[in-house]
Amino acid sequence: MARYLDVHPDNPQPRFLQQIVDALHDDALIAYPTDSGYALGCRIGNKDGRDRILKIRGLDDRHHFTLVCRDFSQLGQLVHVDNAAFRAIRSATPGPYTFILPAMPEVPRRLMHPKKRTVGVRIPDHRVVHDLLDLLGEPMLSSSLILPGETEPRTMGWEIKEELDHAVDIVVEAGETPAEPTTVVDWSEGYPEVLRRGAGDPDRF
Repeated sequence: MARYLDVHPDNPQPRFLQQIVDALHDDALIAYPTDSGYALGCRIGNKDGRDRILKIRGLDDRHHFTLVCRDFSQLGQLVHVDNAAFRAIRSATPGPYTFILPAMPEVPRRLMHPKKRTVGVRIPDHRVVHDLLDLLGEPMLSSSLILPGETEPRTMGWEIKEELDHAVDIVVEAGETPAEPTTVVDWSEGYPEVLRRGAGDPDRF
């Protein structure tokens, strides 16, 4: 059964954050709130966590995983960002956007698109996520919690606890989240292509 932690959205309790980070270091898979719905997350090096995410979401190995970052400097260590992309992404983050960019050699190949060698990156505008990543000290492998047959991410922790009680290790509750997924912008060819219109304004690209 999944642990259920009720975290304050604006002033997260340090003891709960530490429990979550300790579990992530022990290769736990968590469901956590973001600025665009709930997501599934684990440490980048957690191979089993990656496979569990694919199973829960009903996806194959071509899925574009997202590396959730604390800030822009952390993001820049994972992907190649040219000058045009730098300015646009910097102005849009933190926020409900996912950017697909060429991955740096340090990113494990199992997390990249198998042919394009790209990966998604994002910086959420959510206090709990920011504090969690600050304590974790590294980006988190993540994917929107959109279940098979659905088009929007889950928004309530208690619903996730009921439905995925035996599929995840921790459900982080921090109040209801928006129901709209991120806007996805592919910048891997040197120009922006909006692949999914979501919570972030796509017209700025």
